[in-house]
Amino acid sequence: MDNLTHGLVGALIGQAGLKRRTGLAMPALIFGANLPDIDAGCVVWGTESLAMRRGLTHGPIALVLLPLALAGFLWWFDRWQARRGTRPDTRLPVHFGWLFALAFLACLTHPALDWMNVYGIRLLEPFSHRWFHGDILFIIDVWLWAMMGLGLILSLLREKRRGNWRTPARAAIAGALAYIGVNAGITAKNEADGALYAQMREMTKSEVIALPLPIEFWRRDLVVGGNGAWFKKEAIGPDDALLAPISDHICKFPDPRIGSANRPDVAAFLFWSQAPFALRNPDGGVTIHDARFFDERTRGQFSVYLPDTPCIPLR
Repeated sequence: MDNLTHGLVGALIGQAGLKRRTGLAMPALIFGANLPDIDAGCVVWGTESLAMRRGLTHGPIALVLLPLALAGFLWWFDRWQARRGTRPDTRLPVHFGWLFALAFLACLTHPALDWMNVYGIRLLEPFSHRWFHGDILFIIDVWLWAMMGLGLILSLLREKRRGNWRTPARAAIAGALAYIGVNAGITAKNEADGALYAQMREMTKSEVIALPLPIEFWRRDLVVGGNGAWFKKEAIGPDDALLAPISDHICKFPDPRIGSANRPDVAAFLFWSQAPFALRNPDGGVTIHDARFFDERTRGQFSVYLPDTPCIPLR
């Protein structure tokens, strides 16, 4: 998910009452909720960054070491301010154990949220390179923003007026969890429909992926297939519409060992892709896409071109 969503989750956890456990609890929660995204800098490597993101910094070792480092820094910072005489008098005493516990809790919310979209996460890195994706939420969900943002604002306003500031934050967390549950049900229903379509087409060992849409959280596109052959059903189509080939120009998927030879960008793309397929390029060769990101908004960002690979029509 986007960093605003992660930050709102951390802030709401604090406003729900946990920020009273130690001084500097809110920085521990907000920064902790975003800390696994320190790997974002690797985007300077372009396509190769697909193999670097949402891996090592989102895995079990990092989810212990990153909160430990954050807690250590905040503990040091508090003492540094005290030595300089700039420590705020209103700050609660800082307890390292609570700082670590809160940063750890916040860090855990990060992979939980990242798992909910179709991009996925390597949850067990470095012990396993397997990708996990829940297909529940679009990567930027404005409804979550609105719900959690409103809860946070109301909580802060009540706190300023010395009212019950915990209740709005807790209500926002409960509402967000309910919203996620509803979306999980919508995804499960759509993926069950996709499995039925696959059976009708006698597509064995097919993967079914529901694609949440921006804004219209109740809609899902569907992609179904495998082995380089993918079919798609648009959410805007009639309810009884069957799957159609994702393109009329699909090629037989090239041998990954040949396609990725001396091409780190291709190797990275194939490592990341969960639904790869090859498309005939008008200028010759083939372009490899991912069926999850083949709409007009994203296909240019998630593809690699193999100019010397001939297109063998998929039969």
